Amino acid sequence: MFQDLRDSNSSKFQVSEFILMGFPGIHSWQHWLSLPLGLLYLLALSANILILIIISQEATLHQPMYHFLGILAVVDMGLATTIMPKILAILLFNANTISLPECFAQMYVIHCFVGMESGIFLCMAIDRYIAICQPLRYPSIITESFVIKATVFMALRNSLSTIPVPMLAAQRNYCSQNQIEHCLCSNLGVTSLSCDDRTINSIYQRLLAWTLMGSDLGLIVLSYALILHSVLKRNSAESASKALSTCTSHLILIFFFYTVIVVISITHSRAMTVPLIAVLLNVLHNVIPPALNPVVYALKNKDQGLYKILKLDIKSN
Repeated sequence: MFQDLRDSNSSKFQVSEFILMGFPGIHSWQHWLSLPLGLLYLLALSANILILIIISQEATLHQPMYHFLGILAVVDMGLATTIMPKILAILLFNANTISLPECFAQMYVIHCFVGMESGIFLCMAIDRYIAICQPLRYPSIITESFVIKATVFMALRNSLSTIPVPMLAAQRNYCSQNQIEHCLCSNLGVTSLSCDDRTINSIYQRLLAWTLMGSDLGLIVLSYALILHSVLKRNSAESASKALSTCTSHLILIFFFYTVIVVISITHSRAMTVPLIAVLLNVLHNVIPPALNPVVYALKNKDQGLYKILKLDIKSN
């Protein structure tokens, strides 16, 4: 798709490739970051693969909540793998160049996976709301069919709504500069190099953020507000504590996920004089949640089967 777009607009592309410079201001020693980032990437892959293996093999974990966790693990691995191999190649081997079609393809996949992760967080929030606020109706509402339909809807929503992002970026005229002060092809980082008006790109980026991420976050906040209201009405302190404990890990990950997105948006819109912060946050946002999601869920939900199985595995080793 991007190659055809490039050919049809060849007169607009004066540069044949982009150069990803890495982390702004620390180019001389940024290769040292390859070790912690590489370890985070390996942790993300190994932890999520372990989660998938355990969920698939343990019958007690064949529940909608764990199905969503498995889907989240697949999305996390896809997001991390989209960016980390290229980042490590830049840091270790100075493989800075990336073709325009590859750059636009990476831009699309990143947006798609980030939106998908937000959507799965929403599905998990709905799952917890039904389980806590309407427990008697839970088996009839949150079924395997519900999980499949919700996942397909989120996949279609994000894959289709993010197509205009790289297409609009490919329509810009890149006539002179081709050095991107970043480790990946972010929409705003790439289009900032264009020589023509990029207002439409900024408008669609904000529209996408508000309609997709904003609506997801709003519904998640509403779900947990209703959960909190329901829990506070209970007379049993033990029952309330148990209900809230199942949501703690989810809230931790949601808080980190959306807070970093807000910070990145602010740093880009305000044109900060220290772009390193925005670039570093952007990279960490795409690798830390995949590495921490399985760990947080396993350790915080100690009463759930996943923690017990991981604990047994550790002891047996």
